[in-house]
Formats: sequence, structure tokens, C-alpha cells
Amino acid sequence: MARLFPHPQDKYPDVHLEDTDLDLPDHVRNVDMRYTQFKTIAKGGKCLIQSCQDYHLSRVVAYKSLHKEIADDPFEQKRFLREARVTAMLQHPNTIPIYELSRDNRGHYFFTMKLVEGYTLREVLDMAEEEGTQAVDGYGFHRMVTILIQVANALDYAHSHGVVHRDIKPANILMGPFGEVLLLDWGLAKVWSEKPEEIPEMPLLTNSDPSLTAQGKLQGTAHYMSPEQVEGADSLDHRSDVYSMGAVLYETLTGRTTFPGDKLNEILHQVKNVDPPSPSELSTGHDIPAQLEEICMRCIKKDPDRRIQSARQLVSALRSWRLRWAAETG
Repeated sequence: MARLFPHPQDKYPDVHLEDTDLDLPDHVRNVDMRYTQFKTIAKGGKCLIQSCQDYHLSRVVAYKSLHKEIADDPFEQKRFLREARVTAMLQHPNTIPIYELSRDNRGHYFFTMKLVEGYTLREVLDMAEEEGTQAVDGYGFHRMVTILIQVANALDYAHSHGVVHRDIKPANILMGPFGEVLLLDWGLAKVWSEKPEEIPEMPLLTNSDPSLTAQGKLQGTAHYMSPEQVEGADSLDHRSDVYSMGAVLYETLTGRTTFPGDKLNEILHQVKNVDPPSPSELSTGHDIPAQLEEICMRCIKKDPDRRIQSARQLVSALRSWRLRWAAETG
């Protein structure tokens, strides 16, 4: 079978589906009360994240588990295992370290990881909206671009191992208080396999929240999905993540998504068929740097062949703007 996406550097080994989705043996369980003092940090559509004390290492860690109502679902279990293992395999400064993957005393999967306090880019954008400003007003173009460069570096590393994230969005970009920038949630990652991925058929809920990660054949979050993701193309490659990065950059520049709205089917139609206005047409209160706008619009081309072709090229383009900005501002 031909590769679905090229290696930027062939010296790196692929991450294989047969490894990431392998069932954990039933006898692997944590029954010794290693983790105590649980406190809820966040609740998602499928998972619960808690902080807890690691009794063995005397430190506080993050503990992630599936919600009880889906904890025994085989498909959700495989996605959960994939998230833990892909994150663990991609050992990069902008991915979060995984400490343990196991089962609790009820036999349900969990994994522990580094606890990072901070804000997601989604929270920053929402706070800016509440204050009636654009995110860059508070963070500045330079700082926002620096954050996106680090995310793109993580993607470049992942793509070099044959992994496509498939759910790049502000909610999955975490910024810590000491300069940390982490790309989270690899549960939808597409990894190398000799066989097509088996995804259960699920109805498309046209009235569902487009800001949430979709299920079934629709893999991703509507506002940030590439046209080929919407089509469910088997040939989807790393350039889909480049599109999603462009959609995130668009929102940081304009304060709105490429296609605003709350009806999923309408957003998906626009992603496939409509070109959004340029950021400078929407900006109020400050000028959008022309080079950043060009980078953004090149990322979100409908045709993957017309986009910036790799995360590495995106990093280079963003660094070029940052160097020019530094020279002009002294």
C-alpha cells in the first residue's frame, strides 16, 4: 500500500495503528491506591480530567479517564488508548509527557500526564470576545505567532512520524505560566496502517454544537476542519493540519472563525464551497500585517496542493514574519 503522506524526514519511524490501538491486557490494573486527592479540572464530551496526588512520586499529576457511560465502549476505548500512546510516542517539547497508562480497580482505562496550569487559546479568545477586543490586542501579534510556531513545530515532528492530528483547534492549545505551549488531545490522530481505519457509522447530527469534536465518519471540529476532512477522504494527509492551523490563525487575527454560525450542516457546506473574507476585511481597531494575512489565506486554500505544503514551511513563514517585525520595531 502506498503511503498516504510523505515523510519530511525518512529517518524517523512511523507510528503504527497496530501499536497505538492495541488492547491493554486485563491484568494491567492500578489497585494500590497510588493516586489520591482527586479534584476535577475539566469535563469534555467524552473524558474527565482531574488533578491528583501521585503517592509513589510525591507529586501532583493530571489523571484522564473516559466518562462512566462510555468507559466500556470498545471504539471509545481504542481512541482513548490511541491518544495516550500517540502522545507518549511523540516525545517533543510541545507535547505533554505521559506517565502511566493503566486500568483502575473497576477495569476502566486511565492515563496520567504532566499537570500544566494555564489557559487554552480558546479561553484567551473567549476572554477577548467578552472584553470586546481581539485576542491579539492583549497578546500581541508577536506573542501569538510565537505560540503558533511552537504548535506547528509539534505538528512537524508528528508528521515526520506519519501522524496527522486531525483536531487542531484553540481548545487543544494549552499555554502555561512559564512559557509552555502544548498541543493536546491526539485521540483523533490518523496514524500509519496497512489497513483502512474502521470507524463506526453514526448519524450526522446537523443541530449539534459545531465547536465540539464530531463523531463517526466526521472526524474533527467543524470550524477548523479542512474540506477533505468534511468529505471524509481516505487520502487525507498532513496538509489537513496545515489548513486547521490557518483556521486558528484566522481566528486570532479577526476574533471570529472562518465561517461563523451554530448550524453544523451550514458550516460544513461553507468549508467545502465558500471562501472566507480576508482578515483585513474584518479587522476593527488595528491593521492586520499583510504577510501574516497572506500566510493565513495560503493555509486555508480549498485545494491542498495550493496550500503551504508542510508544518515546517509554515514555521519558516511565521518565523520570517517575526524576524521582519523585530527589525521594523527595533
